[in-house]
Amino acid sequence: MNLSIFPELQYLETSLYVVGAAVLAALLAGLLHHAGVMLLRRLAGNRPYIANVSFIAYHASRVCLILFAVRLVLTGAPDETPWLVPLSYLTSVALIIALTWLAMRCIRALSATVVQLNPVSAADNLKARRILTQTRVLTRSAYFIAALLGLGFVLLTLPGARQFGASLLASAGVAGLVAGIAARPVLGNFIAGMQIAFSQPIRIDDVLIVKGEWGRVEEITGTFVVVRIWDERRMIVPLQWFIENPFENWTHKSSTILGTVFLWLDFAVPVPAVRAEFERICKQSPLWDGRVCVLHVTDASERAMQLRLLVSARDSGTAFDLRCAIREAMLAFIAQQYPDSLPRLRAALDAEPAKAAGSSVEQPAASS
Repeated sequence: MNLSIFPELQYLETSLYVVGAAVLAALLAGLLHHAGVMLLRRLAGNRPYIANVSFIAYHASRVCLILFAVRLVLTGAPDETPWLVPLSYLTSVALIIALTWLAMRCIRALSATVVQLNPVSAADNLKARRILTQTRVLTRSAYFIAALLGLGFVLLTLPGARQFGASLLASAGVAGLVAGIAARPVLGNFIAGMQIAFSQPIRIDDVLIVKGEWGRVEEITGTFVVVRIWDERRMIVPLQWFIENPFENWTHKSSTILGTVFLWLDFAVPVPAVRAEFERICKQSPLWDGRVCVLHVTDASERAMQLRLLVSARDSGTAFDLRCAIREAMLAFIAQQYPDSLPRLRAALDAEPAKAAGSSVEQPAASS
């Protein structure tokens, strides 16, 4: 039968051929993708990045391959195929979005590989925390760049995009100033994130004193830092704040730290005996790292003298526990061995005024 006299039937037949070819190409692309990924995983061996990317980017790569196969079918389709132009445009946009997704998943796989090769669970994890901080900040920056490039390529496919860009350039005098002022916090935090990634004033799991609060760096995002306070509160601090303000970092070079215990005791306490007991407590404590154990008399008042007990520990949390244990043990020792040496209020009573006051009392007269 000659279908040229039935153009609707001819268009329908062409559409069915194109749809059938697209479905077949998508199925073949899915099967080839699955077989290729399985082969890649077998050949990965001791290559952690290949293994990670085969799992993390699995769905994104499958979508990309299927859309690419469909795009090839639409490219070879006859020009009289109904809805060919809008379908080709939508497929191209979807392919660009899928490629952007694939790039972000590959970046995620690279980040996971770096974290896997540098575990922070090790005892000396300073290098691992430095690499982890750089990886997280740079990963988020790479996400932003990939998304920006994907959006740019999508906009380039829009009809009239160049005219739209020309109109933007024509009004760049005022709009650029407004956009610059509006984007200043975002750009400031982005630049601060890059500075933190390379100069690293803070890292993941660093111990900080921020605005008088003690806490650990729990997360570094593209715009702010999450500090976990000791009582499990979370302080959200903008990235730019760490560039513009001073703060304390107790683990910048090393996690080891010195801790102090102050005791006020009577002048009569035997300092050598107290020092010997302090050294014995330190040597028996598993919290002490064996570096510093020193006792000094650092102050004296009209009532008592001050003893400073200086100890060292492997980190700030251990130092706090060690200080509490030493304070408790030393107070128990002094209370048991030298109870009279605890601080007390001294007073001297003058007997002469008391006698004078007693003699001024009238005595009863003796009877004759």
